[in-house]
Amino acid sequence: MLTAPTGPLDGHDEYRALELLGRMPYGRLSVSMRALPFVTVARHIVSGRSVILRMHAGFGYAQACDGNVVAYGADNLSNRREGDEDVWTVQFVGTARLFTPSPVDLELFGRPPRAADDAPFIPEYLCIEPQFITLHHLEGVPARQVAHSA
Repeated sequence: MLTAPTGPLDGHDEYRALELLGRMPYGRLSVSMRALPFVTVARHIVSGRSVILRMHAGFGYAQACDGNVVAYGADNLSNRREGDEDVWTVQFVGTARLFTPSPVDLELFGRPPRAADDAPFIPEYLCIEPQFITLHHLEGVPARQVAHSA
């Protein structure tokens, strides 16, 4: 049974959370926009203790997040094979800042998408240094079987 976190992760668990986050290329960014909760997908890389996000500039989300506290999370829910019954989730909170990635960072991101909602993809980047990280494990979770409906 999982329990609510009682405080910040220790250094080992925090390192493990960032290592797991680095295994997944995409996650979900949550922010409050005009007092309403909002969630969007973002490509991420882990660079030291920071997480760098790549988003489409045409949506305006990175500009809206700049200087604001955001939450970001990723998991392995959709990336498991049959027989893999271990699930993990990583979530963190931190202040997002517009960011210019280094050439090394850009190489780690790989090729950006060609389009976003039928418009050319224009990359924009945010950097977040996690201030509070949670890491949860669930065991015995069967991998979902893809089912076809008629």
